[in-house]
Amino acid sequence: MKLSDFNYNLQKKQIAEYPLDKRDEARLLVLNRENNSIDHKTFKDVADYFHKGDVVVVNESRVFQARLFGNKEKTQAKIEVFLLRELNHKDAIWDVIVDPARKVRIGNKIYFSDTLWCEVIDNTTSRGRTVKFNQNGNIYQAVENIGNTPLPPYIKRDPEPKDKEYYQTVYAKNDGSVAAPTAGLHFTPELLQKLKDKGVQIAPVTLHIGLGTFRPVEVEDLTKHRMDSEFFEITPESAEIINKAIHAGGNVVAVGTSTVRALETSVTAEGFVRPNKNWTDKFIFPSYSFRVVKSMITNFHVPQSTLLMLVCAFAETEIVMKAYKAAAKENYRFLSYGDAMLIL
Repeated sequence: MKLSDFNYNLQKKQIAEYPLDKRDEARLLVLNRENNSIDHKTFKDVADYFHKGDVVVVNESRVFQARLFGNKEKTQAKIEVFLLRELNHKDAIWDVIVDPARKVRIGNKIYFSDTLWCEVIDNTTSRGRTVKFNQNGNIYQAVENIGNTPLPPYIKRDPEPKDKEYYQTVYAKNDGSVAAPTAGLHFTPELLQKLKDKGVQIAPVTLHIGLGTFRPVEVEDLTKHRMDSEFFEITPESAEIINKAIHAGGNVVAVGTSTVRALETSVTAEGFVRPNKNWTDKFIFPSYSFRVVKSMITNFHVPQSTLLMLVCAFAETEIVMKAYKAAAKENYRFLSYGDAMLIL
């Protein structure tokens, strides 16, 4: 497969700039791989497609307020600091991206509030820095009220107060993502309860989504692309729920590409899921053979993105592109705050 195989014409008007007030009122395109049929539904109808004994696997990672604005010591120059990943929890050492980078050097201190500041202790890339915060421990909590929601780069507006709630799944629990697992944004507590009432089990996993999810693929030969590593965890309890469903012939439904990557990274030779707490740089593209996931809920993704490639691996590129054309014709909303697709 080549990069150009995953291109399509995404128009600006198709990109959802804002979420819907009611999460489960998003539209749902249902793609059935057995007969290549396409149906147009509402997301709250998704429960109709699952049955007792099925497992819906969700990513419990929580988006934290990763975009900070501070002032440099002495000069008071305004600096944006984007938190990427925690390197040392106890000592509050982080990898970050700074802007403008030319003004930020080793030894500089950047102040975000009266009580929170960081010192640059290393350079990593042209814009990357390693910093140490003055508050040890939970920086996620420290930035909760002074940071900004890290909206995707294709949403061309400043974050608003409601983004803090809406750019977060209702089951988000574990701090660590700088981008939402967007397929899960459509679920409500009521819809999750409806699934449980049908005998469908919810199995949580965690994969902390990094900025690499937005990094463009720059090679035509996909075998030469390398994914950024992301931390994930599958607990023994969730692995047991998933494996019981696999053993009984139930449907394992992955909510989002991040969930798919966590599951497919942790598959055993026998086709079951092992408990795992690790980093993954797994790149899934056609013609990958899926071992665990039987159905998938996903959003509509950017052209030529690794997310779209994973979806095309799951349902064949030609069929997925046909579904995307159908969605565009029916005025579906695309990308993070957009509508959803269920692939059976």
